[in-house]
Amino acid sequence: MPIIVDKAQKRKDIALSCKELFITHGIKDLTISQLAKTAGVGKGTMYDYFKNKEDIVFEVINILMVKHNLHKEKELSDISSTKEKIKIFFNFFYSKKDESLRTLYKEFISISLITANEEMIDFQTTCFENYYQWFRQILQEGIDKGEIIPHSIHFAKGLFATGEGLFIASVATKAIADVEKELNIYIDTLFQLIEVKK
Repeated sequence: MPIIVDKAQKRKDIALSCKELFITHGIKDLTISQLAKTAGVGKGTMYDYFKNKEDIVFEVINILMVKHNLHKEKELSDISSTKEKIKIFFNFFYSKKDESLRTLYKEFISISLITANEEMIDFQTTCFENYYQWFRQILQEGIDKGEIIPHSIHFAKGLFATGEGLFIASVATKAIADVEKELNIYIDTLFQLIEVKK
Protein backbone atom coordinates (compact mmCIF):
# COMPACT_ATOMS: atom_id res chain seq x y z
CA MET A 1 0.00 0.00 0.00
CA PRO A 2 1.49 3.37 -1.00
CA ILE A 3 2.30 5.93 1.67
CA ILE A 4 -0.03 8.91 1.49
CA VAL A 5 1.84 12.18 1.94
CA ASP A 6 0.09 15.24 3.31
CA LYS A 7 1.51 17.65 0.74
CA ALA A 8 0.44 20.81 2.58
CA GLN A 9 2.12 19.61 5.79
CA LYS A 10 5.21 18.43 3.90
CA ARG A 11 5.50 21.88 2.28
CA LYS A 12 5.31 23.51 5.73
CA ASP A 13 7.84 21.09 7.19
CA ILE A 14 10.33 21.71 4.37
CA ALA A 15 9.90 25.48 4.61
CA LEU A 16 10.29 25.56 8.39
CA SER A 17 13.42 23.41 8.22
CA CYS A 18 14.98 26.22 6.12
CA LYS A 19 13.99 29.02 8.50
CA GLU A 20 17.24 29.21 10.46
CA LEU A 21 19.30 29.14 7.28
CA PHE A 22 17.39 32.15 5.96
CA ILE A 23 17.79 33.96 9.28
CA THR A 24 21.52 33.34 9.62
CA HIS A 25 22.60 33.62 5.97
CA GLY A 26 19.95 35.79 4.34
CA ILE A 27 17.99 34.91 1.24
CA LYS A 28 19.97 36.41 -1.60
CA ASP A 29 23.00 34.10 -1.70
CA LEU A 30 21.32 30.83 -0.77
CA THR A 31 20.72 28.21 -3.43
CA ILE A 32 17.95 25.65 -3.76
CA SER A 33 20.63 22.96 -3.34
CA GLN A 34 21.67 24.37 0.04
CA LEU A 35 18.05 24.65 1.13
CA ALA A 36 17.31 21.07 -0.03
CA LYS A 37 20.30 19.76 1.92
CA THR A 38 19.15 21.60 5.05
CA ALA A 39 15.61 20.24 4.60
CA GLY A 40 16.94 16.71 4.09
CA VAL A 41 15.30 16.33 0.68
CA GLY A 42 16.51 16.22 -2.89
CA LYS A 43 16.65 19.29 -5.12
CA GLY A 44 13.88 17.79 -7.27
CA THR A 45 11.65 17.42 -4.23
CA MET A 46 12.19 21.11 -3.44
CA TYR A 47 10.90 21.95 -6.92
CA ASP A 48 7.94 19.61 -6.41
CA TYR A 49 6.83 21.84 -3.54
CA PHE A 50 8.25 25.29 -4.36
CA LYS A 51 8.80 27.33 -7.53
CA ASN A 52 11.91 29.06 -6.18
CA LYS A 53 13.60 30.10 -2.94
CA GLU A 54 11.34 33.16 -2.65
CA ASP A 55 8.37 30.79 -2.60
CA ILE A 56 9.97 29.02 0.38
CA VAL A 57 10.39 32.36 2.15
CA PHE A 58 6.71 33.20 1.47
CA GLU A 59 5.75 29.92 3.13
CA VAL A 60 8.00 30.48 6.16
CA ILE A 61 6.74 34.03 6.60
CA ASN A 62 3.12 32.89 6.23
CA ILE A 63 3.57 30.18 8.87
CA LEU A 64 5.26 32.57 11.28
CA MET A 65 2.68 35.29 10.58
CA VAL A 66 -0.20 32.97 11.47
CA LYS A 67 1.46 32.24 14.83
CA HIS A 68 2.28 35.93 15.29
CA ASN A 69 -1.30 36.97 14.52
CA LEU A 70 -2.80 34.49 17.00
CA HIS A 71 -0.48 35.77 19.72
CA LYS A 72 -1.16 39.40 18.76
CA GLU A 73 -4.95 38.87 18.86
CA LYS A 74 -4.65 37.47 22.39
CA GLU A 75 -2.37 40.31 23.44
CA LEU A 76 -4.74 42.94 22.01
CA SER A 77 -7.82 41.34 23.58
CA ASP A 78 -6.31 41.93 27.03
CA ILE A 79 -5.96 45.70 26.42
CA SER A 80 -8.86 48.16 26.56
CA SER A 81 -7.16 51.47 25.64
CA THR A 82 -7.00 52.24 21.92
CA LYS A 83 -3.67 54.02 22.33
CA GLU A 84 -2.16 51.01 24.09
CA LYS A 85 -3.61 48.65 21.46
CA ILE A 86 -1.88 50.66 18.75
CA LYS A 87 1.40 50.50 20.66
CA ILE A 88 1.00 46.73 21.06
CA PHE A 89 0.13 46.41 17.36
CA PHE A 90 3.40 48.16 16.44
CA ASN A 91 5.63 46.28 18.87
CA PHE A 92 6.36 43.79 16.07
CA PHE A 93 8.95 46.31 14.87
CA TYR A 94 11.06 46.06 18.02
CA SER A 95 9.99 43.21 20.32
CA LYS A 96 12.42 40.37 21.04
CA LYS A 97 9.76 37.69 20.55
CA ASP A 98 9.23 38.75 16.91
CA GLU A 99 12.93 38.91 16.05
CA SER A 100 12.98 35.86 13.74
CA LEU A 101 9.96 36.99 11.74
CA ARG A 102 11.33 40.53 11.60
CA THR A 103 14.69 39.26 10.27
CA LEU A 104 12.95 37.34 7.50
CA TYR A 105 10.74 40.34 6.79
CA LYS A 106 13.79 42.61 6.42
CA GLU A 107 15.37 40.12 4.02
CA PHE A 108 12.18 39.86 2.03
CA ILE A 109 11.75 43.64 1.83
CA SER A 110 15.33 44.14 0.66
CA ILE A 111 14.85 41.66 -2.18
CA SER A 112 11.43 43.14 -3.00
CA LEU A 113 12.90 46.62 -3.32
CA ILE A 114 15.70 45.48 -5.61
CA THR A 115 14.16 42.70 -7.71
CA ALA A 116 10.44 42.77 -7.14
CA ASN A 117 8.36 40.52 -9.31
CA GLU A 118 4.58 40.32 -9.58
CA GLU A 119 4.36 37.52 -7.02
CA MET A 120 6.37 39.51 -4.44
CA ILE A 121 4.29 42.61 -5.03
CA ASP A 122 1.07 40.60 -4.65
CA PHE A 123 2.37 39.02 -1.43
CA GLN A 124 3.39 42.40 0.01
CA THR A 125 0.07 43.95 -1.04
CA THR A 126 -1.90 41.16 0.64
CA CYS A 127 0.15 41.50 3.84
CA PHE A 128 -0.23 45.28 3.83
CA GLU A 129 -3.99 45.12 3.25
CA ASN A 130 -4.58 42.47 5.92
CA TYR A 131 -2.61 44.31 8.59
CA TYR A 132 -3.98 47.69 7.55
CA GLN A 133 -7.57 46.43 7.86
CA TRP A 134 -6.79 45.00 11.29
CA PHE A 135 -5.23 48.31 12.32
CA ARG A 136 -8.21 50.25 10.94
CA GLN A 137 -10.53 48.02 12.99
CA ILE A 138 -8.61 48.99 16.16
CA LEU A 139 -9.14 52.67 15.36
CA GLN A 140 -12.81 52.11 14.56
CA GLU A 141 -13.32 50.37 17.90
CA GLY A 142 -11.73 53.40 19.60
CA ILE A 143 -14.12 55.69 17.75
CA ASP A 144 -17.11 53.49 18.64
CA LYS A 145 -16.10 53.55 22.33
CA GLY A 146 -15.83 57.35 22.21
CA GLU A 147 -12.09 57.36 22.96
CA ILE A 148 -10.99 59.09 19.78
CA ILE A 149 -12.67 61.52 17.40
CA PRO A 150 -14.48 60.08 14.35
CA HIS A 151 -12.10 61.69 11.84
CA SER A 152 -9.29 59.61 13.39
CA ILE A 153 -10.14 56.84 10.93
CA HIS A 154 -8.55 58.97 8.20
CA PHE A 155 -5.19 58.57 9.95
CA ALA A 156 -5.34 54.77 9.64
CA LYS A 157 -3.33 54.20 6.46
CA GLY A 158 -0.85 57.00 7.17
CA LEU A 159 -0.26 55.89 10.74
CA PHE A 160 0.09 52.27 9.70
CA ALA A 161 2.58 53.20 6.94
CA THR A 162 4.47 55.45 9.37
CA GLY A 163 5.07 52.52 11.71
CA GLU A 164 6.52 50.43 8.91
CA GLY A 165 8.46 53.42 7.58
CA LEU A 166 10.11 54.09 10.95
CA PHE A 167 11.11 50.44 11.10
CA ILE A 168 12.63 50.50 7.61
CA ALA A 169 14.41 53.79 8.37
CA SER A 170 15.87 52.24 11.53
CA VAL A 171 17.28 49.37 9.48
CA ALA A 172 18.49 51.40 6.49
CA THR A 173 19.85 54.51 8.25
CA LYS A 174 21.46 55.69 11.47
CA ALA A 175 18.72 58.30 11.92
CA ILE A 176 16.51 56.13 14.15
CA ALA A 177 18.31 54.34 16.93
CA ASP A 178 15.29 53.34 19.00
CA VAL A 179 12.17 52.37 17.03
CA GLU A 180 10.13 51.73 20.18
CA LYS A 181 10.86 55.19 21.53
CA GLU A 182 10.14 56.93 18.21
CA LEU A 183 6.88 55.05 17.68
CA ASN A 184 5.68 55.76 21.20
CA ILE A 185 6.49 59.48 20.92
CA TYR A 186 4.64 59.61 17.60
CA ILE A 187 1.58 57.75 18.93
CA ASP A 188 1.47 59.78 22.17
CA THR A 189 1.66 63.03 20.21
CA LEU A 190 -1.00 61.95 17.73
CA PHE A 191 -3.32 60.94 20.56
CA GLN A 192 -3.04 64.42 22.04
CA LEU A 193 -4.80 65.54 18.84
CA ILE A 194 -7.34 62.76 18.37
CA GLU A 195 -8.39 61.71 21.88
CA VAL A 196 -11.83 62.83 22.93
CA LYS A 197 -11.35 65.39 25.70
CA LYS A 198 -13.37 64.53 28.78
